Amino acid sequence: MKRTILLLALALLGVGASAQPKGSITPQMLDEIKQGYAGTAADKAIRNALNTTSITVLSANAENAAMIDTNFSDRVKTWGITDQKSSGRCWLFTGLNVLRAAASEKHGLGNFQFSQNFNFFYDMLEKANLFLQAVIDTRDKSFDDREVDWLFSNPISDGGTFAGVANLVTKYGVVPANVMPESLSANSTSAMASQLKTLLRRDGLRLRETPAGVKAKDLPAYLEKQKVEMLKDVYHVLGLCLGIPPEEFTWKGKTYTPKSFYQELLGYDLEGGYVMLMNDPLREYGKVYEIEYDRHLYDGQNWVYVNLPVERIKEMAIASIKAGKAMYFSCDVGKFLDRTKGVADLRNFDYESLLGVNLSMNKRERVMTHASGSSHAMTLIAVDLKDGVPQKWMVENSWGAASGYQGNIIMTDEWFNEYMFRLVVEKQFVPADVMKMLEQKPIMLPAWDPMFLGEE
Repeated sequence: MKRTILLLALALLGVGASAQPKGSITPQMLDEIKQGYAGTAADKAIRNALNTTSITVLSANAENAAMIDTNFSDRVKTWGITDQKSSGRCWLFTGLNVLRAAASEKHGLGNFQFSQNFNFFYDMLEKANLFLQAVIDTRDKSFDDREVDWLFSNPISDGGTFAGVANLVTKYGVVPANVMPESLSANSTSAMASQLKTLLRRDGLRLRETPAGVKAKDLPAYLEKQKVEMLKDVYHVLGLCLGIPPEEFTWKGKTYTPKSFYQELLGYDLEGGYVMLMNDPLREYGKVYEIEYDRHLYDGQNWVYVNLPVERIKEMAIASIKAGKAMYFSCDVGKFLDRTKGVADLRNFDYESLLGVNLSMNKRERVMTHASGSSHAMTLIAVDLKDGVPQKWMVENSWGAASGYQGNIIMTDEWFNEYMFRLVVEKQFVPADVMKMLEQKPIMLPAWDPMFLGEE
């Protein structure tokens, strides 16, 4: 009886099982939607094919199957392909590849490599400190504050940017690859990173608590002490997974510290000698931007960039390549990339013809809706010019020598326009008007800005 009365009351209120809020898919709407699938012979053939074959394979454009011309008018000398394996350390491999190209050219070192594992150890330790200190700095904000929520959503990752490379190398130096070789956890970071995230989130909650008996004047010192104890745990985990970084080592009969090794091999100002460029169609060109928390060290640099049209960025890239200088470059690598050929070309795949829908968006729309962003860093090493106009570009990748085109990726100029985002160039290749732009006070963007996408 009670159930009958309840159902009657709900029906009178319009909350019954048959009532549908405005905006729901009604039976009438569903009938209309169903008309989108005609069920033609062509639809049936595509359905049959998709039942056993991936969309990527079936959308491969047969009209673009031929290999692209692999000749380049201008190319930087390189020293062998590296392999980041199952890790998100492309930013670190790329940054160190730029440095090793300069060191190899300067000292005739041939296929020399810096230890990625050495800098990665300190990267993870510094990122842990960045998170814990940021939690301390924001502990007066509510837990559902967007900044606090972002911090606990992103306590640590193995992705990053060139700014991180510059800060880490400046603070800790570098060592040869054989001095601190790769470990399993360096090559496959997900399991270690997962445990570190849990550890940091737990510790972050503790730092937001105010323990009984601690006076307000003593709280900063208390929190600092707690943070140091927490970082001891992080160091312990990193030591077990990656090994302990050397404080001294011997190379070619001479004893070095990691910092003295960098000074002897390269020795220039890595933090101040480069300019970071961005093609961000969401923001006004000619302005300088900074992304909060887009750094690796608490005392380091956020990613600070001057935003420019892609054609201006190309001018500096061409000048650097012609001078034999490789560059840190990042893009949305997964879009229209034929991994077998190692070619990124907008014509590689025809998803629209296969699926019968319109997927087109311009670059600004893709960034704004999180459909595209900077996802992977590589070393820009070549351009093919015809009457001074770029036709295609090539990057040295860090996916191993067997990947792509001899370990590299070739990009058409049209693809470069659509999916290139970041470039780091030496100041000597930056025109005076762009250097003048860098005198502006950077416009601070929040950590959840679409351009906060550490390359992996």
